[in-house]
Amino acid sequence: MTSTLKHSSASLWQKYQLYFLLVAAIVIRQIPLVSIPLNWLETYFHEISHGIAALLTGGEIINIQLYATGAGLCTTQGGLSFFITFFGYAGATFWGWLLFKLANSHQRTAQIFSGVMIVLLLASIVLWARDLLTMIIIASLAVMFVLSIKMRRLYYLQLLLKFFGLSILLNSLFSPTYLFDGRDLGDGAALASMTMVPELVWVLIWCVLAIAALYSLIKSNQKSYA
Repeated sequence: MTSTLKHSSASLWQKYQLYFLLVAAIVIRQIPLVSIPLNWLETYFHEISHGIAALLTGGEIINIQLYATGAGLCTTQGGLSFFITFFGYAGATFWGWLLFKLANSHQRTAQIFSGVMIVLLLASIVLWARDLLTMIIIASLAVMFVLSIKMRRLYYLQLLLKFFGLSILLNSLFSPTYLFDGRDLGDGAALASMTMVPELVWVLIWCVLAIAALYSLIKSNQKSYA
């Protein structure tokens, strides 16, 4: 009877794990100090996505800046301005989706991805960070992944990375709405200036992409435990 109960509890946890982690991510977002590293993580993925878009379209990354408040800036040169600007929020959504997907696929995959992230973060410090604060923030993110990869059980690493992925997706969903600050600044305003398409449309596109990514994870989870 006890064995059956334990098996039932484990199955329940596996089936609804995504929802539990999502609720935890929503709650932690409301806790000022605790949420700061998660905001830095999403901002890093946002800025590195700008940079990667620049590199892929023939440009280069001049520098990446991250601020204690959770804001950031990626300065690029050359490349296709539209794609560079668009892929900040879109790229962060992709990173969040990919992080959850890879972590969910296999414990060893989660470990490998953590190693890749450590290399990328360290490379960012060496190649693109130009100020001490940015170096400290990126180093802190690297330490987060180093500590996670040293967990005794890979299951907990897998769980933590899935939590990170959902947190990044949530930030990708809500962050574009902060562009409505009346200052005509930011990626949405830049795209509106380039295309004559209102900023609201670009914000909605980014939000829809984040919702679609989250929905795909939920559907995939449902299929796995149907």
